[in-house]
Amino acid sequence: MISPVARRLRTVLAFALLIGLCSASAFADKAKSLYEKGRDAESRQKYEEAYQYFKQAYDLKPKMIAYRVSYQRTRFLAAASHVHQGQLLREAGKLQDAMAEFQKAVEIDPANFLAVQESRRTKEMIDQAGQPNAPPPVPDQVSDRLSRAQGPAELSGFAGDTPVTLNMSEDAKLIYQTIGQLGGINVLFDPDYQSQSRRIAVKLNNVTLREALEVVALESRTFWRPVTSNTIFVASDTTTKRNELSQQVLKTFYLSNLSAPTELQDVVNGLRTILEFQRVQPIPSLAAVVVRGTPDQIALAEKFIGDIDKAKPEVVIDVVVMQVRRDLERNLGIQPPTSASVALQGNTTTTTNSTTGQQTSSASNGQINLNKFSSLHATDFVVTLPQATANFLLTDAHTRVLENPQIRASNGAKASLKIGDKIPIATGSFQPGIGGVGINPLVNTQFNYQDVGVNVDITPTVHLDNEITLKLTLEISAVTGNSNIGGINQPIIGQRKIDHEIRLKDGEANLLGGIFEEQELKTMSGIPGLAQLPFFKYLFGSEDNKRTDNEIVFILVPHILRGPDLSPFNQRAIDVGMGTQGGVWLREGPRVRPASAPAGAPAAAPSATPPAATAPAVGVPGTQPPAQAPTTPPATAPAQNVFGAQPPPQQQQSAVPAGGPGRLAFDPAALSATVGSSFAVNVIVAGAQDVASLPLQISFDPAKLQLVNVSNGSFLARDGQAPVLTHRELPDAGTAQMTASRPPSAPGISGDGPVFTLTFIAKAPGTSNLIINRTSARNPGGNAIPLAGSQATVTIK
Repeated sequence: MISPVARRLRTVLAFALLIGLCSASAFADKAKSLYEKGRDAESRQKYEEAYQYFKQAYDLKPKMIAYRVSYQRTRFLAAASHVHQGQLLREAGKLQDAMAEFQKAVEIDPANFLAVQESRRTKEMIDQAGQPNAPPPVPDQVSDRLSRAQGPAELSGFAGDTPVTLNMSEDAKLIYQTIGQLGGINVLFDPDYQSQSRRIAVKLNNVTLREALEVVALESRTFWRPVTSNTIFVASDTTTKRNELSQQVLKTFYLSNLSAPTELQDVVNGLRTILEFQRVQPIPSLAAVVVRGTPDQIALAEKFIGDIDKAKPEVVIDVVVMQVRRDLERNLGIQPPTSASVALQGNTTTTTNSTTGQQTSSASNGQINLNKFSSLHATDFVVTLPQATANFLLTDAHTRVLENPQIRASNGAKASLKIGDKIPIATGSFQPGIGGVGINPLVNTQFNYQDVGVNVDITPTVHLDNEITLKLTLEISAVTGNSNIGGINQPIIGQRKIDHEIRLKDGEANLLGGIFEEQELKTMSGIPGLAQLPFFKYLFGSEDNKRTDNEIVFILVPHILRGPDLSPFNQRAIDVGMGTQGGVWLREGPRVRPASAPAGAPAAAPSATPPAATAPAVGVPGTQPPAQAPTTPPATAPAQNVFGAQPPPQQQQSAVPAGGPGRLAFDPAALSATVGSSFAVNVIVAGAQDVASLPLQISFDPAKLQLVNVSNGSFLARDGQAPVLTHRELPDAGTAQMTASRPPSAPGISGDGPVFTLTFIAKAPGTSNLIINRTSARNPGGNAIPLAGSQATVTIK
């Protein structure tokens, strides 16, 4: 007897077991449902969603291999999709959103090194952009030194582009110092050059400061290099001095488009041969080249590598193989018997039994007694006729074979496509059998496998005019039969092959070759004579007509996916020196000024000249500066030198009186200088109205003064449109003519300001007057504007 307590306990256990079984079933169904949802999301390329479903299914049933494989596969794909999305956001400038995508990729797949790398790179970009949420880096001492490491020294700003007009016949050191004063740069000399300096003659009109330095270096057989942003060092141009004083720069170039180790070696050989690098180290594992050389060599190496490290052009070739075959057969008529067979019946013998009285017959087929020949009649023969056949057959078969493979290939690389089978073909030594004893005639059996089907080999070459040269071999082959050779059945392979080289435009379809085969076969059979009658031929004969049309066409259509990426800079010729002991160097041109440059700044065009303030009057190193004079009023004071040099010496009184008609004057009107020093004088205008051009002639004592430079002032360039300066000097006569003209479509300028800046060198002690001889300003319409002239006094000690 079961107690009530035991009965209740049994009921509870049964109920718990039932609940457990139901839970396990629901648990299994949920995992399967999640797995099916993941497969559906993966088929729609929603990899992150599929990853989440597969992960949940795997967590529910970790022992299911299918769940685990799907989870691990989609984990990589989901992380890769976040990396791709982050790259797109970073290219769009959304650094924070890109950083979030990369971090999601790292959370999904911590082993994805690309996600970690892109996350670190994006963080560095955020730090450089000064994002407030980015923590500042804490570099160690070595990293800090590397972060503050500078590139090769060069002249700061646009100092090297200062226009210079120079006419001097002096010691080369003095000419160097004068050019330095015009550009606001310091000039240092090698101690060994102090005793080697010699007198040279230089006459330059409207050249940049760099060009003037290069010309002087060429004339004096010296060379110079920047030491700081406003200092150059001059030394004799010898191989020893260049090796001692040349700057050395270290740089690593990473090449991203190499496909073979020999290509990296070609780059290294080119650097050594063309650019004369002595220290070049290739790193094949990283496709990188580490070079050490002068700044000019490094700059040229960057152009050289940029010119040849290009992504190879790629093409896609559509190969269309079309075969159309039609077999038409018609067989009509009645095929009557065309032969008959006659057979002799065997003899029949009848025997009577005397006891019973019964008769017995026996026959012997094909046997007859000779005595019976005399009594043969029609019943002794049997005639056999074949049956007649009525033919009513019509067969019309169409066969269409289309092969349309697509091949993608890089420029100059062979691409192969093989669709079909490999057929074994026996090769070896053959000899006949011996005496019929069954010895196998095949000796040393070997087999080669031949590709049968559609075989395409293409080597493309992409040209700059969007044309492609294709060197190709196209073969269509099939096994058409077998042949017994030496006791071995060998396949008979039929082929259609094209092997040639063509040049096509992008997208141009070309018919490589076509084979058209037409075959007709007519067969007639029946009773002679009757089978040839027009109507009776279908009753006493049969006619069979067969027609076969077979056409095969090969078509090739190339498409350029990536063409040659050549910019005008890649095809530009660059001056790299004269092939002398100076080695490889660059001749730099003027820099392009930003559009926001101030109106008083020098223009970017080579013919433009800087304002008056850009020609400072600074004494030559080692000489006394000129005496200072009272300052001029603010309205006529020259602007500060944009190159960092000191302004011209200030004078004690203004050269232009307030009020009155328009006039020209020298500023300062009186100054003093020492022999060998240089100084600058501004020619300013006061009270001018609507001035578009201003021609001027001045005179001075050529025995005491030498005019070395004429530059534009800021007056006519007040609105940012640089005037054109022309200058002509007669040194022996002590006169100079100059004209500053605004662009033809520009309006006139009114007011006060400097028009020219004149730079002189004091040659001998004494006093010389600077006199404005002739002037006639003109407005945009070409009408004259009266201006009064003046003069200044220069005292040389």
